[in-house]
Amino acid sequence: MLSPLQQKLINISNLTSKLLRKNFGRGPEFCQAYLKYRYLVFYLKGFVSPMEAVLLENGNRDNLQISRNIVMETVLSQLRGILELEFEEEVKDFYHDWNYVKNSGMITVVFERDVLPVEEDDREGFPERLALIHEVNRVSSIVQKTPESTFVYQISPKIIVLVRMGVLIPLEKALISKGFSKTLLVTMEDLTKSYFDREGRFEAVFKQPIDDIFVDWNLSKDNSLVCLVLK
Repeated sequence: MLSPLQQKLINISNLTSKLLRKNFGRGPEFCQAYLKYRYLVFYLKGFVSPMEAVLLENGNRDNLQISRNIVMETVLSQLRGILELEFEEEVKDFYHDWNYVKNSGMITVVFERDVLPVEEDDREGFPERLALIHEVNRVSSIVQKTPESTFVYQISPKIIVLVRMGVLIPLEKALISKGFSKTLLVTMEDLTKSYFDREGRFEAVFKQPIDDIFVDWNLSKDNSLVCLVLK
């Protein structure tokens, strides 16, 4: 028998799928929600609309990313009120990213406070924590710079969330101030994920394969969220 929390997560996953279908014309084939601390993570598969498939086939991936980001703003605006009502906590931030090759995606909701508290020793009980922070910082320093702070959270046995704070370099901040945020975001996403895929030694850290890596930014706050999905 499902617990009240498990049933709530199933209901929220179904509702999120419906919102995506309403706004994109097609919903994901798979959508599962994971919750721990203040992080609600949706892992999605099979979510490319017919129009987006045409853009991919014609090599217009950058345009696809920009257009999807615009539509996602509407989806997340609708989702915010539902989640705040369901979990009785304000939503602080949303992050989302997509792997078009694997046709998978991630939406992460960050609440203002923990909605699923755990014991303090559980936060420190993640054995690969320090090695993972070191590896993420190492790769970050190659692409941009070493983050001012990096925090890691194990949301489920297969879902790891890292929050990098203070990763933007002066040139990127200058481009943002001049209104180039959308182009910069697409470029940063492609470059960062390619380095994480190519340079990251995450399989050595976990002693198992990595199925997906997602990265998104809050440029105004100079924060970045990385989500690792273990195979």
